[in-house]
Amino acid sequence: MPRVSQDQLEARRHEILSAARNCFARYGYGGATVRRLEEATGMSRGAIFHHFRDKEHLFLAVAEDDAASMAETVARNGLVQVMRDLLARAGNSEGDTAGWLGTQLEVAHRRRTDAAFATRWAQRSAAIADATRDRLQRQREAGVLRDDVPVEVLTQFLELAYDGLVLHLATGRPPGELSAVLDVVEDAVRRH
Repeated sequence: MPRVSQDQLEARRHEILSAARNCFARYGYGGATVRRLEEATGMSRGAIFHHFRDKEHLFLAVAEDDAASMAETVARNGLVQVMRDLLARAGNSEGDTAGWLGTQLEVAHRRRTDAAFATRWAQRSAAIADATRDRLQRQREAGVLRDDVPVEVLTQFLELAYDGLVLHLATGRPPGELSAVLDVVEDAVRRH
């Protein structure tokens, strides 16, 4: 039997994550049965759970993948850029927006209803808040960020704007002129 390379294993893992993201978005965590995950991925349960211990770990991997990607974007370009990227995907109907939003909504639901999950997830969500705070602090030091409002307040303001955008898109409302709204959000934290 030929050996599978690390690159092939990573590619398979990525395929599973992508398909599982869409399955969780469509059916929710509870409705994303193993059979549905098999259908979505086109792989057997053995192939799926070779990479992930169980459905819980698969969901966590999807959510962690999204959170890591978001934290990287925040560190590089800020939380407003995450919102702009999300809005662009929603406007282009690429299909991955629904999966990403579904994951976000499922994480929010499980944080409210599953204390053990909420405890585990707290560390992951703190990474995004820390990246936002660090970026804002760097911008303040560079003289770009307004200095009359504490960085912590600006961090919470941006998080609220993000949560509002996610809710807006998740409820199926059209993006409309939200790009202009994000301009206002960005302008609100900048020094004039």
